[in-house]
Amino acid sequence: MSLTWRPVTEFPALSRFPSSSLSSRSFVFAVSCRTSAASPASTDRNVDKKKAHERTEVRLGLPSKGRMAVDTLDLLKECQLSVKQVNPRQYVAEIPLISNLEVWFQRPKDVVRKLVSGDLDLGIVGLDTVMEHGQGNEDLIIVHDALEFGDCRLSLAIPNYGIFENVNSLKELAEMPQWMPERPLRVATSFTHLGPKFMKDNGLKYVTFSTADGALEAAPAMGTADAIVDLVSSGTTLKENNLKEIEGGIIMQSQAVLVASRRSLVEREEVLNITREILERLEAHLSAIGQFTVTANTRGTSAQEVAERILQQPSLSGLQGPTVSPVYCKQEGEVSIQYYAVVICVPKKDLYKSVQELRAIGGSGVLISPLTYIFDKETPRWRQLLVKLKLE
Repeated sequence: MSLTWRPVTEFPALSRFPSSSLSSRSFVFAVSCRTSAASPASTDRNVDKKKAHERTEVRLGLPSKGRMAVDTLDLLKECQLSVKQVNPRQYVAEIPLISNLEVWFQRPKDVVRKLVSGDLDLGIVGLDTVMEHGQGNEDLIIVHDALEFGDCRLSLAIPNYGIFENVNSLKELAEMPQWMPERPLRVATSFTHLGPKFMKDNGLKYVTFSTADGALEAAPAMGTADAIVDLVSSGTTLKENNLKEIEGGIIMQSQAVLVASRRSLVEREEVLNITREILERLEAHLSAIGQFTVTANTRGTSAQEVAERILQQPSLSGLQGPTVSPVYCKQEGEVSIQYYAVVICVPKKDLYKSVQELRAIGGSGVLISPLTYIFDKETPRWRQLLVKLKLE
C-alpha cells in the first residue's frame, strides 16, 4: 500500500482554513490508498545487495539519541555487552566482548531502513518504528519482542471539549455528521503509514493527514488539526493539553525489540552466531529481573525430609524445586550433619513471605541476593527464530 501526497492547494475544501494553520511542512492526502510498484522500504531493499553480502563484519544499529538510546546502552551493559565508544561524536563503536561486531548509532527510523537495504544486520528500536518504517517488509524479522523498556502505545487522541466532549469511542468518532468530503477529519501525526492504514481499516472515509514532528498535542488547540496520532506512555501530557484517548483508538502497543535482517541471518553464519549470543545474554538477564536467591539453614533428619517440609509451603517451590544439601559440622572431633542448606529462587513480590515460611519450618541464617542471569538449557526464542528462518 502506498499513499499519494498532494499539495494543500488541491483540496479546495480546506481553503477556508487560515494559511497559518497549515505549516510549510504540511501535506494533506486522502485516506483511500492505491497499490504502487514498491514502498519506500521495499525500494531500499534492492540497494547495494552485493556490498552487504560481501561485508565481513556484523553491524548492529542502535538509537543515537534520547531516552531509547540511554536505555539500550544500559540494557546491553547489564548483559555484559558494554559499548565502547572512543569519541562520543563518532557514530561507530564496538562491543569488546564480541569480536567482529560493529555498533552503528543511527536515528531509529534509519536503523530500520538500513536493515532493509542491507547496510545493517541487527538493530534495537521500538516496535512502532519497525512497523512504521518497515511497512511489513518480509526481510525484517523480530528476534526478541520484549526488551522491557520503551513501553508505550500508538494511539488516536481527540479533544475532551467542544464537539468531541461526548465522543468516547472510535465508532462514535466515525459516525459524527461533521465529516464530509468538503470537511474531513484533520489528523496531525508523524506516523504517515500506520495512521492512514488504521483509519482506512476502521472505515473512516473522510480523513486528511498533516505531517508534524514534536509537540503534536498543541495541534488541536491551535486549530491545525482535529485529532492526533502519537505515541503515549502515561497519558499525562494528553490530559494536560485537554486531549483524551478513546475506546478502539489504540493502534498498537510498543516497546523496544531486537530486529534483524532475515537475509543476513540466512546467508551469513557469523550473523546468526552473534545473534544467538546476544539473544541468550538478553534472555538470561531479562529472566532474572526481579528474582532473588534465598539461602537458609534448617535442621532435619535427611535431605528428603527437609525437601518435603519445604514443598509444603506455597512460596518455597522455586523455579523447579528447592536445592537441599547437607551442612557438615565438626563436633567433639567428629564430622556430623545436623543442618541442611536450602536454596530457592523467589520473585521479589514473594520475598518476605518466603522468609516467613522458612522461619516457620526452622530456617535460620537466611541470606538473600539478587539474581543476575538465568540461563535455560536453551533459549526458547532461539528455537522460534530457527523455525521462522526455516533452519530447523
